[in-house]
Amino acid sequence: MRLSCPCCGLRDRREFTYYGHETFLHRPAPDAGARSWDDYLHNRDNPAGPTRDLWYHDPCGSWVLVSRDTLSHAVTGSEPVAGVGGTS
Repeated sequence: MRLSCPCCGLRDRREFTYYGHETFLHRPAPDAGARSWDDYLHNRDNPAGPTRDLWYHDPCGSWVLVSRDTLSHAVTGSEPVAGVGGTS
């Protein structure tokens, strides 16, 4: 699989680290209840079909939101994610 980095262009998937579904970007408030934190940390959907996932490009430090289909493995788009992990 090849993913497009906003800084480096089309790259091999092995240069990226997978961080999960885009809901990873919606962290609960620090005072949210235990159930909210448990869901955020441990309970993940495993969709069959179109999904948007957060990936980190290791060589340049860019965060990328990738649109892809988990059934066909087709990557349909990618976009930079500003402000995640201190990277803009």
